[in-house]
Order: sequence, then C-alpha cells, then structure tokens
Amino acid sequence: MTTPGAGLLNGYRRAWLRRDVLAGLATAAVVLPQAMAYAAIAGLPVQAGLYCALVPMTVYALAGTSRPLSVSTTSTNSVLTATAVASVSGRADASTAALTLAVLTGAVLLAAGALRMGFLADFVPRSVIVGFRTGLALVIAASQLGAVLGVPVSGNGFLDQVGDALGQLGRIDWLVLATAAGTVALLLVLRLRPRWPGPLIVVAVAIAVSAAFGLEGRGVPVIGSVPGGLPLPRLPDLGLTLALLPGAVGIALIVFLESMTAARVFRERADPPLRPDRELVVLGAANVASGLFGGYAAAGGMSQTAVNQAAGARSQGASLVTALCAGAALLALSPLLAPLPRASLAGLVLVIAAGLVDPHTFVWIARRRHPELVVALAALAGALLLGPLAGLLVSVGLALFVVLYQANHPPVYVTAEEDGLLVVRVEAQLYFANAHRVADRVDALVTPGTRVLLLDLGAVPDVDLTASGVLGELHDELARRGVALWFAALNRRPRRTLRGTSDHDRLTGEHRLFASVADALAQHRSRPIT
Repeated sequence: MTTPGAGLLNGYRRAWLRRDVLAGLATAAVVLPQAMAYAAIAGLPVQAGLYCALVPMTVYALAGTSRPLSVSTTSTNSVLTATAVASVSGRADASTAALTLAVLTGAVLLAAGALRMGFLADFVPRSVIVGFRTGLALVIAASQLGAVLGVPVSGNGFLDQVGDALGQLGRIDWLVLATAAGTVALLLVLRLRPRWPGPLIVVAVAIAVSAAFGLEGRGVPVIGSVPGGLPLPRLPDLGLTLALLPGAVGIALIVFLESMTAARVFRERADPPLRPDRELVVLGAANVASGLFGGYAAAGGMSQTAVNQAAGARSQGASLVTALCAGAALLALSPLLAPLPRASLAGLVLVIAAGLVDPHTFVWIARRRHPELVVALAALAGALLLGPLAGLLVSVGLALFVVLYQANHPPVYVTAEEDGLLVVRVEAQLYFANAHRVADRVDALVTPGTRVLLLDLGAVPDVDLTASGVLGELHDELARRGVALWFAALNRRPRRTLRGTSDHDRLTGEHRLFASVADALAQHRSRPIT
C-alpha cells in the first residue's frame, strides 16, 4: 500500500521537473518561516519545525496520493501538541513528549488505515471546522501575548492567558511590542505583493535589524543558537503512552481531516483519485517518521498547499524540493537564525492566526441553517473554554447529536387534501428511533372529515422491522376510526421489508399501494375506496 515511490513516480513526466522545482522553492519560502513560527506555538525549539518540513514532507511525497498536498507543520497541530505536551509537564522535556506524541499519532493513523476507516473524514461537518478554526485562532493569539508584550504570561487556557496579560499591561516592554508590531505591519504591506515571499522577507529583515541594532542587548528575547545539521534518530518515551494517547487520537483525527480537506480542495481533474484509506497509512508513516527524527505531528496544510499549487506544482516532486530546502537550511543557515527576535515570530503567528478567522462563513451558515450555526458557535466556545482537544470532541459530539435529533424529527406535512383524501408526505428513513414519533405526527394531522389517509413515502429510503410494525399499528388505529390507509411511491427496500412481515397483506393489499401520488388521486377521484 505504501511502496516507496508509488506517490511521486506514479505517472511522472519529465516536462514537470522545471515547474516542480520552481514551485518547491516558492513553497519553501513560505513553509520554512511558518515552520519556525509554528514550533513556537507548540512550545518547541525552532529546529523542530524545520524537522517537520523535512521528514514528513519527504515521506508523503514518496507515497501520498495527492500531488499538490504539502505535509508539514500546521497551526492546528501546533496548538494541539502544546496542549497535550503540557499535560505531561514535569514527566519529560517538551521535545521528548512532542516526538512521542507524533509517533503515537502516526500509530493511530496506521491502525485506522489498516481498519479502512477513511470514511471517518465525512463525519465532521463544515460547521465544526469553521467554528473550531476560529476558536483555534483566538487560542493561538492568546498563546503569543507574552512574546508580543514582553511580559511573562501564564495560564492553561485562553481565558487564563488573556486575563493574565491584561493584568500586566503596566509592565509592557515597548521595544518588544514595537518589534512585533513592525513585523505585523511589514507582513500586511507585503500582502499587497502576493507574488513576493512575505514570510521569508520578514524573517530576513527581522534578523538583519536585530543584528544591526543589537536588540538582544536591549532586552529583546531572540531564539538564540539553533543546532545545525540534519536530525538524528530519537526514541519515543513509551512511558508517556497512556497520558498522551487521548491527545494522539484527537490529533490523528485533525491530521486526517486537515489533509483530506486540502487534498480535495486542490485536486485537479487530471490528478489520480484520492484514496482515503491509503492516506491514513501514508500520513501515519509520515508522523511516525517525524517523531523518530525529533519532529512533531504533521499534516497537509491548506495555506501551504495553496501556495504549492499556485506556484505551479505538478506533482509531489515540488514537496521534495521544499524538503531539500529545509535540509539545506538546517545544514547551512542555522547560525544565521540566532538573532531572530521571538517577538517577530510571534507577529508572524498573529498574522497566520488572523487568517484562520472566517466571519463571512459564519454569516453564510446563519442565513441558511440555524442548527449548524449553533454547532459552529459551540465548536468556537469549546476551543476557548475547554481547550482545543476537548472542544473538538464536544463539538463533533454535538454535531452528531444534531444529526440524530433531525433523524428522529423528520419532516411530516400535508401536501394535498380533497374529498376526504388527505395526502401526508414523510421525508426520512423510518426506523426504530423515529417510527412512533412519525406515526403520532401523522395521526395528529388526520381531521374528522378524513376518509382516506395517503402516505407519500417517495422520500423514505428504507423501513426497518420496528417501523413496519408501527405502520401496522397506525393502520389498525385508523381503521378503528373508519379511515383507510393508502401508500404511494413505496421504494424497493421498504417494499422488500414489508413483504417479509405479517403486516404485508393488510398494508399493501388491493387498492392500498400506488406507484405515485397522482395514481392514488386518480383512483380516489374515479372510485373512492374506504
């Protein structure tokens, strides 16, 4: 399933090489500065982010099924990693906990792939993703307040960190704040030139200014010495397995969802089909490799994949070029990164976080489906109040509850009424959990003048045995009151279910079952039958 080269070399054309090289270089200009910023979100040294831009990206390029997908660090994974690592603080250093978490995340993905659970990508609705991403953006922003303001900010969640930061406004280091503000301003200005590698330019300018003016000597924290060289293998701390496993399951879900969403959005018609089960395995292998080489959890990111495709990537070869750039940065550029102010990284993070907020989609959802707006707001609130992992699980649970509630309260309404004939349409599968409720709602629509109740079941894909029995009970109750029960547009599966029950003859006997509502109306008009 994950034969080396199966992804990159599957149908590769020599004509793609130039475009892949140029796209890989352009993507590296965005990915490498972001990788360092994301590592800061995760509470890890910047080289951990660069390791993620090297190792998992290489693994995915060799075996993944999406040509443009760029697999590296993401803001979501960085926040979730920080949350999970904080839960074992004191038991292991952050880097060891993070790499162990990545290995566990990969193991969960590999197991899910072996069990062919790729269908799970369809169980998290857009409303949850929109709300969760917005809440995550606020969590990310709160985590950077200390670096932006130049004060130590503590707290285990959004409210704690914001409250602590507000309490220290009188101690702001204005030079640090100016450094962060300058970074944000330069990034926003560079967005007016979308073809320019804004993050790379900002990092280069920040390093140059810091070195020229001696910002470290003026009290501005810098990232300091960055270990050079390629990452060496490291073993996970298996003693942390039980403590980190819940976080690994949540991160594995996010890794898969983020990656599949980006892969689907940027897939072109000529690209090979995406294979969700294989994606689980490849992403699992990428995360295991990331952890074993000192990185942390990685996924296919929307923004970096967009850059990759916009730059002209034709295959996974572009990701290999980006990974080579990460390796070159580790080998040759590490000493140059030392003067980079942490406030500049924080400013870069704030701009990235702002890009996750999508108010227009909230408005779009609000205008169309109020239940989904509730789910989106719950996902946002969950991320802020419960933390990213717990918030995600609660919001997904709420979304599934909404689906169950809607399935248990399907549309039941009158579509026609004439000469004692009442036509009622049901629009949902009838099964054990909603059958009695539907029957009660149908029965409540029957008026004293009704002689025939026609159930339009054209929108009912199936009827289980419990529902079949309930229809029999409804038939008997209506017959006791002198009302005949007819059926129209009964689909194949419900018909097959009814045929195997004792209720079949009395429910679908002569003059009770019609191919369509029109046929039933014509029958009633020509020769009313009770």
